[in-house]
Amino acid sequence: MAKKKILLVEDEENERLLYKEELEKDGFEVICSSNGTDAVEMVGKEKCDLVILDLQMPQMDGIETLGKILTKKRDLPIIIYTAYPQYKDQFLTWAADAYLTKTTDISLLKNKVKKILGEQ
Repeated sequence: MAKKKILLVEDEENERLLYKEELEKDGFEVICSSNGTDAVEMVGKEKCDLVILDLQMPQMDGIETLGKILTKKRDLPIIIYTAYPQYKDQFLTWAADAYLTKTTDISLLKNKVKKILGEQ
């Protein structure tokens, strides 16, 4: 069975590397983008099973990125993973499959990924 492919969109390099490593330990293939512009382009080129999306990013914020990704691939599951809980009430974020606030406990993210991808 092929590994599920995750597009991780995170502008903070240390966080991006940590999440990539942790998700790969759980058997996922992880491709990364450091900004929304590249992420939208990658969604058009790559066959991804899930997107993990930060909201506060340079060039294009995560909410705009979310809208553009959903325009390209309406059924692509998206997890918003951000340090800012206040965006949860913004209408467009409701289109995401999950909204998680970043914590030091990465197992919350990993469990949500597994649940969405049917790996639990």
